[in-house]
Amino acid sequence: MTAAADTTPNSVGGPGAITLFEGSSFCLSGIDGDIHPHKAHGVFFEDTRIISGWRVLVDDRPLEALAAMTPEPFRAVFVGRSPRNGLDDTELLVERQRRVATGLREDIVVHNYGRAPVTCELTVRIAADFADLFEVKDGRIRRVWGHSAHVEDHELVLQAEWHGRRRGVVISSDGGTPDAGGITFRATVPPHGSWSGNVIAHPVVDGVRAASSFPMGEPLDESVPSRRFRAWRDQSPVVSVEDASLQRILERSQTDLGALRLVDPVHPERTAVAAGAPWFMALFGRDSLLSSFMALPVDQSLAVGTLQTLAHYQGTKVDPATEEQPGRILHEVRLGVDTGLALGGGGVYYGTADATPLFVFLVGELCRWGVALDQLDALVPSVDRALEWITEYGDRDSDGFVEYERLHDGGLTNQGWKDSWDGVSFADGTLAEAPIALCEVQGYVYAAYVARALLADHQGDAELAREWRRRAAELKTEFNRAFWMPERGQFALALDGRKRQVDAVASNIGHCLWTGIVDDDKARAVANHLLSPEMFTGWGVRTLASDMGAYNPASYHNGSVWPHDNALIAAGLMRYGFVEHAQRIAVGLLEAADRFGGRLPELFCGFDRDQYPGGPVPYPTSCSPQAWATTTPFLLLRTLLRYDPCLPHGAVWLAPALPEGFGRVRAHHVPLGGARVRVDIDSNDDAEIADLPPAVTVHQEPRPLRHDLEPSA
Repeated sequence: MTAAADTTPNSVGGPGAITLFEGSSFCLSGIDGDIHPHKAHGVFFEDTRIISGWRVLVDDRPLEALAAMTPEPFRAVFVGRSPRNGLDDTELLVERQRRVATGLREDIVVHNYGRAPVTCELTVRIAADFADLFEVKDGRIRRVWGHSAHVEDHELVLQAEWHGRRRGVVISSDGGTPDAGGITFRATVPPHGSWSGNVIAHPVVDGVRAASSFPMGEPLDESVPSRRFRAWRDQSPVVSVEDASLQRILERSQTDLGALRLVDPVHPERTAVAAGAPWFMALFGRDSLLSSFMALPVDQSLAVGTLQTLAHYQGTKVDPATEEQPGRILHEVRLGVDTGLALGGGGVYYGTADATPLFVFLVGELCRWGVALDQLDALVPSVDRALEWITEYGDRDSDGFVEYERLHDGGLTNQGWKDSWDGVSFADGTLAEAPIALCEVQGYVYAAYVARALLADHQGDAELAREWRRRAAELKTEFNRAFWMPERGQFALALDGRKRQVDAVASNIGHCLWTGIVDDDKARAVANHLLSPEMFTGWGVRTLASDMGAYNPASYHNGSVWPHDNALIAAGLMRYGFVEHAQRIAVGLLEAADRFGGRLPELFCGFDRDQYPGGPVPYPTSCSPQAWATTTPFLLLRTLLRYDPCLPHGAVWLAPALPEGFGRVRAHHVPLGGARVRVDIDSNDDAEIADLPPAVTVHQEPRPLRHDLEPSA
């Protein structure tokens, strides 16, 4: 399937920037294919910009861009022409096929549409500054490497050293002449014929040269990235919907998710999910867990691989530099030089309050979806260590709630999903002071306790299951007492370090609906706050209400709209029976996705829809694609279908609540409990699941809310 080029105005890398990505590597360039060092462009490997300049010139003149296409997430085709002799038309067209994975390969073809042969000099000018990823993102290059460039064995070798760290890139070609500035080809192109050449950039880390993903002499279609992407596409469910816009959105999401997968080189059977392109092509705790959850209808193996990888890195000791603690699940893995120095030589940072309960929750979700018992059993020890972190380290003052406070000045000030420095404030805009107990984190902990009970059910330990359901019920009671503000008819965003209720109206409470921690008698007030004019823009729910002191529609976390946030809110609203509320959010988000060319970005600005009717206003540095935005359409569709399996209890609920105009929905080859099922929806009153695993009953009604604490209900 062919995906359109990412040419959203104000996109990362400048207007018309093209993003390619595969695994943890990515490339940002202009729409002409050139990489400019003064922009946020480059080829990035292990969080380092190994190529900062890459320009193709013909007879020392730049090409005129004609078209750019991205047939696959890791491959782009750039078409340009070479202006010659001041003529409007030219006989030379240049096609550049670029592939990105471990390094970069560019195949260049020069076509001569003239009647006489043309001899020209084609040069690829190349530079490397080895800047850290976030130096490039922020536009502030601080480190000055000791650079060298030389030719060795017909290859251009660019090297740099800084504080004992060495980085490099080796440029090879099939016939070009290297010098310190790049590779030059002398080409003679016959009339109505073509000439071709290629250039490959190989990363070098501490003297070790990485093997190219696209070596010369091997079929490109048989490269590891190509085979991996085809395998993903072939095993993915086939979804067809009557609504053409939704069909395009779902197809784009499947393609992007396939490219955002990370494969552990030590354990190639494990596939995890990167947080997002371009700046977060790495494993993140919270982001990867939530993205894997939202992708469950498409592929449960992503959740398995993510959990296995996170379990491998699970904290074992107390280390203030990295904020590691026994049982804690990491916040992010980074490989850049700056990160290693900041974290005492390591690349793992643990400063997050929510990844640990979300880890437990996701293991429980895999149990619901019928993942193999041996895979679940292998994760249970990590689940129990995570629960120990929740009660021993997460609950700092033994009040039953998980709080956070960074352990050193370089750590994150805020350690929930709104982790910007100003992400948690009171209604008047005053910043909350740590330790902070966020409302949604308590919801995640509640969901973790329920998940552990389900795992105990699955293992046949009824007593342990009752114990964890008892703990969940107690937490729910205490949460509704401590966080509810009866005079305002709303929940607090958080409790601050003095146990004061942080009274801002924010989207976080929608996550509490999703986890089920909200009492039934308070749910309608929450739902109405979320869909109020101060919160709902018409495209989605703002992160912060427009009448709050810190509100800014063009901020990162204080008034913007985040698709994943909205997907969880919609799921929570539907869970409590607020069907029309959930439908409004789903329709608004999908219409926004359509305006963004079928791909939801990480976030967009929170202006009212009526204020700028042309479409949602992009946020300048928003990642696209970004994993939990990419998986948002999957969760939205699952929410609207009210498709909810719990195979340990032999049940699948299916009660479609599709908005008017969505039409028929067909999904085939959908993974569930080791089987591949078929879901056919002709209307909200005509739905069917076929090819279910044995002993599973379909309930054509929503899953009861009380099922968490009373599974027999």
